[in-house]
Amino acid sequence: MCGRYALSSPLESLEAQFEAEAQALWTPRYNIAPTTPVLVVRNGAAGRVIVLQRWGLVPSWSRDASMGARMANARAETVAEKPSFRGPFRRNRCILPADAFYEWRAGTPKQPFAIRPAGGGPLAFAGLWDRWEGPEGVLETCTILTTSANGAMAPIHDRMPVILAREDYGRWLDEGGTDLLRPCPDAWLQVHPVGPRVGNARNDDPTLLEPLDD
Repeated sequence: MCGRYALSSPLESLEAQFEAEAQALWTPRYNIAPTTPVLVVRNGAAGRVIVLQRWGLVPSWSRDASMGARMANARAETVAEKPSFRGPFRRNRCILPADAFYEWRAGTPKQPFAIRPAGGGPLAFAGLWDRWEGPEGVLETCTILTTSANGAMAPIHDRMPVILAREDYGRWLDEGGTDLLRPCPDAWLQVHPVGPRVGNARNDDPTLLEPLDD
């Protein structure tokens, strides 16, 4: 699963990384939680764009927006079959940039870890988005695809986000190749324990990413 992540990269660097035009403003965030606005890269009318969407997918056919709180992640193994995701999988693929994500290892107490790109960021999570129309207007929402854990993640959790290589951005957005929905190589990630403050989504500062003292 992926329930918290961080993104503090400047928009200019994201535009260069993803070859996309930013159409939203962004303030660095270090503890992004579901149901909050996030940056998303998707195809626009004249090329890729970077826009704000709410994290937690609300299908276009949903009666209300409340189900989005339960749809922050979509399992890659079943995404083409599940009613909530199969439509967006065919037509509305996206990428969510991240400088790091957090995961908790089971235990008492649970130990949080930060997972960061070993070669510099940002990471590129494969995602889906959809557009829902309600009484207050149009709402665009998104979800992060998850897959089985690679060797770096397995000691912490059995799931992880689908992380795309730079050369696969276009193929994911344009074609949605199912062969991309796999664990990334272990060497892409570096993992270290962090303090418990990340467990409270109200805490949002760079110190959340600092390695825990030995």
